Amino acid sequence: MAMIALLSGREAPAQEQPATDEKAWSYYVSAYAYILPGDEDYLQPTFTADHDWLHLEARYNYEAPKTYSVWAGYNFTVGKTVTFEGTAMLGAAFGDTEGVAPGFKATLSWTKLVFYSEGEYLFDTNESSDSYFYAWSELSWAPVDWFRLGLVGQRTRAYQSELDIQRGVLVGFSSERVDFTAYWFNPDERSPTVVLALGVSF
Repeated sequence: MAMIALLSGREAPAQEQPATDEKAWSYYVSAYAYILPGDEDYLQPTFTADHDWLHLEARYNYEAPKTYSVWAGYNFTVGKTVTFEGTAMLGAAFGDTEGVAPGFKATLSWTKLVFYSEGEYLFDTNESSDSYFYAWSELSWAPVDWFRLGLVGQRTRAYQSELDIQRGVLVGFSSERVDFTAYWFNPDERSPTVVLALGVSF
């Protein structure tokens, strides 16, 4: 689900920035391990590819169990001191759940604070009553470049939960190309949900 970069809010001086190839692609692979109370644990992998404004993405177990989805989108960025990075997307799901979905990703960053959100509305083409809105949002603070902590919330039907909106805390660690984040949803419940996320960029 979501693919979340740790943003420090600092820019290197112009003379120290390496030259970039406008034709270059960037890739990101992530895997979210869901450890669920009273339900079967599962893995949710995602692959993304970006080239300038073009965003491509493939997911599994995201919208529903045993369901694939593919996406195409448009990237854009505005702002300097306060930066907004957005991606407008359109996707198709197939497998146990089938449908089409408009979606988005958005990151708002200022110094060491980052708000990230992604969502979609899945129009189920087999059963319209199963259509739903999914969302995942994070607010994090990075006191140093390699560490962040914050709050997280999500609305999902990928697994059963008594709560329509789940909420929790997060702690993350990152290096130049690898990041790891642990999420603890519903910590006040007797059996909270734990999500462990590992991502690699190249």
